[in-house]
This record gives sequence, C-alpha cells and structure tokens, in this order.
Amino acid sequence: MAPSQQAKSSKSARGLLTGLAVAACLLAGLPRAEAQIPAKQPPAAPQATPQVAPQAAPQAVPGFWDPRRRPERPDLSRLTVIRFLTETDYPPFNYTGADGNPAGFNVDLARSLCEEIKVTCTVQMRRFETLVDALSSNRGDAIIASMAVSPQLRARVDFTDPYYRVPARFASRKDAVMPEIRPEYLEGKKVGVIAGSAHEAYLKAMFTDAELHAYPNDESLRAALRKGEVDFIFGDAISLAFWINGTDSGDCCAFSGGPFVESRFFGEGIGIAVRKGNDVLRQALNWALFRVWEKGRYTDLWLRYFSVSPF
Repeated sequence: MAPSQQAKSSKSARGLLTGLAVAACLLAGLPRAEAQIPAKQPPAAPQATPQVAPQAAPQAVPGFWDPRRRPERPDLSRLTVIRFLTETDYPPFNYTGADGNPAGFNVDLARSLCEEIKVTCTVQMRRFETLVDALSSNRGDAIIASMAVSPQLRARVDFTDPYYRVPARFASRKDAVMPEIRPEYLEGKKVGVIAGSAHEAYLKAMFTDAELHAYPNDESLRAALRKGEVDFIFGDAISLAFWINGTDSGDCCAFSGGPFVESRFFGEGIGIAVRKGNDVLRQALNWALFRVWEKGRYTDLWLRYFSVSPF
C-alpha cells in the first residue's frame, strides 16, 4: 500500500508512503498484532526567468513546533498505560515487522513518546476504517495512524497538535528541475494532476496560466511525466518522494520547487487522536511531542524513514 481514508482522503493527501512551522518555515476488525513497548526549462518569462538547477542533495527535515511556545509539563501521575491503535499496512508509517510486531514511523514515534512520558504502552494494529470506533468503544486510548485532522473527525475525537503535514509539490524530469516555482514560471507549461483532487483545485485557483492535464490515478500521472507527455506533475509530496526514490520512477525525475502547505487545500496536518474530552492524555502527548522534537529525536526518526524529503 503506497504512502495521509481520513489521511487517505489525505493519503493522496494520504494516498500518505502534517503554532506550527515547516522547516525553515517553507517548509486495519480483529487486532493483527500487539506489542509491548516501553515506553516522503523554465518558461520564457518577460522579466524573471528562473535557472534550471539540479535537485538539491541536502535532506530537509520538517519542524512543526515553535520553540517560543514551549508547553508546560502536565501532571503525568494519572497516566499508567497508553494503548495506542495504529493501521495494519501503510508503509513506511505502519506495517508488520519481520518479527510480526508493529513497525514504522508512527510506531517508533509512539515508542519515543512513551519513553518521554515514562509509561508502559501497547500498540495494536487494526484496519484503518475501524480505528475511530475502536477508540470510541474504549479498545484503545490514542490513534497514531497518519490520521488527517478534519472538521468531521473533530466532531468524534480530539487531536493533538499535528506531528507532520502532507505537503504538495511539483515534480519534473531531472533535466528540467526548477529550484523555485511561481505561477508565472509555468505559463503555457503542461502540468499533470489527479482529476478531482485538492491538488487540481489548487492549480486551478493559483496556476491559472498553466495547461492542466487531469489523470485518473497516480500510475497514469507518473507515467505521463516519465514519458515526457507533461512538463510537471503536482501531488502528494510524501507519495512522490517514495516514487522518486524507488525503482518505478526509473530515476527519471525529481522535485521542482518547494512544498505547498496551504491548509485550505491540503488540510490541517496529521495528529494523534484521543477520545473526546481526554485532555489529560492529549496534553501529555503534546508535551511529549515537543520534547521529542526539542531533543532531536524527531529529526533522527524522520531521517531514518525518509531518504528523499517531502519538504
């Protein structure tokens, strides 16, 4: 299953294999497994013509926490165990490891949060569409499954602060990478996008002079770029990052320009869900998320799972 269902409605915003700042401010129902854990040629413009440049090598790590808004340490004495729920098959965020236990970015992040709060935790894998009902019926305490925050879900659960976002990005063939993309740079350029997606809506609103080509799915969209039928494609940057770095791309392509994170089109981000009114746990997780980021453990975890940054 490719890399944000809630984040699968965001998994194209999910597909995702989101006071917040992006780095440098651009930027499964029976349980399947349970584990004890302690704790993705510029156009000829009249005046400003960008230069074609190779894809930048350095990895960009997102940061979604404002160091000026340090959360106070909550009372953690009432927390004795946290039962995390996660999805069965959404690599690299959630999957079953070689030992049969839950693994992935979300699972490792849950482990780090448990270590910070100093409580015993369990991780149970379930089908994505059963997670909210399982939480509501007290079969778990928190969902960490790349679940996109939305008004519809906020009516059923409470969310922590986002721990990542699913940005949108342009990709091009490697011989036509642009370090920066603005609407005027894509005038008359052929841009591929998934029909009916938030990415298409964004292009129609912001890149009005580009020549849009709509495709029914990711496979046909990416094939169009490989074959040179379009100059750029625009979509979920996490999915694109894994495609670019995988064998399916044939090493054809790279990101052009930076991430687009406008919440009106691309959502509020990915959060950890808790039952409505469970402020004790929500605040504890927010505090632990900040601490894990502040100590550099979030960065280490991100670099372990994302060899090509979506940001």
